[in-house]
Amino acid sequence: MTSTLRQRLLAEYVGTLFLTAAVIGSGIAAVRLSPGDVGVQLLENALVTGAVLVALILTFQPVSAAFNPVVSAVGAALGDISWREAGLQSLAQVAGCVSGAVLANVMFDLPAVTVSDTERSGGHLLVAETVATVGLLLVVFVAARRGRGATIAVGVAGYITAAYWFTSSTSFANPAITVARTLSDSFAGIAPSSVPGFVVAQLVGAVIALGLVRALTPTPVPHPVMSKGALS
Repeated sequence: MTSTLRQRLLAEYVGTLFLTAAVIGSGIAAVRLSPGDVGVQLLENALVTGAVLVALILTFQPVSAAFNPVVSAVGAALGDISWREAGLQSLAQVAGCVSGAVLANVMFDLPAVTVSDTERSGGHLLVAETVATVGLLLVVFVAARRGRGATIAVGVAGYITAAYWFTSSTSFANPAITVARTLSDSFAGIAPSSVPGFVVAQLVGAVIALGLVRALTPTPVPHPVMSKGALS
């Protein structure tokens, strides 16, 4: 079975919309339900993010479930998809993430767009974003290129849930959702001025991960999702 490009782009848009709505919405809910306890707020935000990743990847993986421009880019560099499709996926992902941020704000009776003033700057945060991105891409592509695509949903969810806690940046690891999180002045927000540093760190992480994936999987099996639109 094969999926069309239009179906794959729609899956990327809808998947990232729900992912971003869950990340931002759970952050808003956490602050309201657990005021004054940042640790509990982060735990609630992390658990919801991990849970929705399992659900969304399992749902959309048979069509397309990159949900992240750096995943799409590394997939193109490895020959799983064309660079043209990676670019189109990235546009769909950014649009989905922006839509998800607006939806989360509206669901919690906030203005549709509230620009975040949460500064996230400092070299340690950029190192953390690089580490978070490298780890995420290793989980995705080493599993996929070893024929273990069915484990990706659990692997990604487990990694991101953990990375919320072991990285000082709380593991954005996704340029599209980083941009979208500027549109909600809430627990999950990031100030626009902090975005360029985060995105550069994520791109550096993608380059490092690409080298590691090639070294670890020199003779891969076909990718279960990205290879010529094949369905797993």
